Amino acid sequence: MASRFAAIAAASALVLGMTAACGSGGASSGAGSGTIHVMVYGDATNKVEKQIAETFNKTSKVKVVLDTVPGADYQQKLQTVINTPQAPDIFFNWGGGSIKPFVKAGLLLPLDGFIDKDPGLKGNFLPSVFNSAVVDGKPYGVPMRGTQPVLLFHNKKVLADAGLTPPRTWDELIADTKVLKGRGITPIALGGGDQWPTLMWFEYLYDRIAGPGLLQRAVGGDRSAWASEDSRKALAVVKELSDSGAFGGNFDSVKFTDGGSPALVARGRAAFELMGSWYYSTQQDANPDFAESGLGYTGFPTLSGGKGDPADIVGNTNNFYSVLKKTKHPETAAAFLKLMYSQEFVKAQLAVGNLPTTVNTVDFLDTAASPAYSTYQYGLVKSAPSFQLSWDQTYPQSASTPMHTAIQQYFDGKIDADAFIKAMQALPLS
Repeated sequence: MASRFAAIAAASALVLGMTAACGSGGASSGAGSGTIHVMVYGDATNKVEKQIAETFNKTSKVKVVLDTVPGADYQQKLQTVINTPQAPDIFFNWGGGSIKPFVKAGLLLPLDGFIDKDPGLKGNFLPSVFNSAVVDGKPYGVPMRGTQPVLLFHNKKVLADAGLTPPRTWDELIADTKVLKGRGITPIALGGGDQWPTLMWFEYLYDRIAGPGLLQRAVGGDRSAWASEDSRKALAVVKELSDSGAFGGNFDSVKFTDGGSPALVARGRAAFELMGSWYYSTQQDANPDFAESGLGYTGFPTLSGGKGDPADIVGNTNNFYSVLKKTKHPETAAAFLKLMYSQEFVKAQLAVGNLPTTVNTVDFLDTAASPAYSTYQYGLVKSAPSFQLSWDQTYPQSASTPMHTAIQQYFDGKIDADAFIKAMQALPLS
């Protein structure tokens, strides 16, 4: 695998090293030496990013330096450095609203020039995913890692010991929580201390009850969508669930980012956790035996009478690498991005439980760490009528803190539905 990576990197450098700098960024300097900094999200799955950087550096005169930032601190760190001399050349993001402010501020390099030289930077990815990082008609990101639908994970043994099967409907999930509470088990693990895991419950319940159109209207400027009857119905279901004790009594002191909530499930102290598909690699890294044989997964339960399609999913369409306009090594950045669609990169991502969104991913599903898991995800994503990008990535980054605060306060019973609606209506749209 390493030799193949090296060959790709060398070929990329040869082809791209002589091209002119793209956009209005720094001057081309492919013939010299130096470094480019790549800021990445620190979690269990960035082992592939480290591997790619090490391999790229074996043949590139301009070296890649990975700046790994813990997940809990990533967004704040990025906001702090993005417009300073310490800014990275390339950085990890979620596309959508997470990069729109940077585009409007003129900080990012449009990737048209890169794609003109190497059409594969666009053509080798699923269009619906690639377009998540297109802003005002221009591409500003190349997909990396994999698509990340949110799934309902469970501890197989806990459910079996309680005589339960994975819930297919909302009523079944509610019934399961009552049985589990009676056995002294926290029904659902929740990293409420991070806030964003709680948001996932809102995202799915809003989609199931109101359909994806409500959020689309709200982000498009129709603030009245948050006060609609469907919105209030979704909030009522959220409140009923949070008041039921399904998440235990101390979920706000538990975090996902420090491994707290996954450990509850792995150790059998909780039965379920709603989380992005990276959950498999998180458990694989921390609790490999459990990930191999004890971890189960399903889609989100169906709700009767709702407007959303039961096959809809929410989550992150993918993560992306974007390039700062002021980089002094645009051709090195282009050569590095070229590796994001290599067959070996696809296989390496599959090996840690990620599902890349290259057009040929389906050809390598049997090489995944868990072929059954990757195949299940692929089918789920392929058949989904709607794949809603997480709310805190659909809105601009400046909306994340007030959004997360409103989510937590409503979930904790500190504000009512009217106050939540008012907070959501006040979110910045640009």
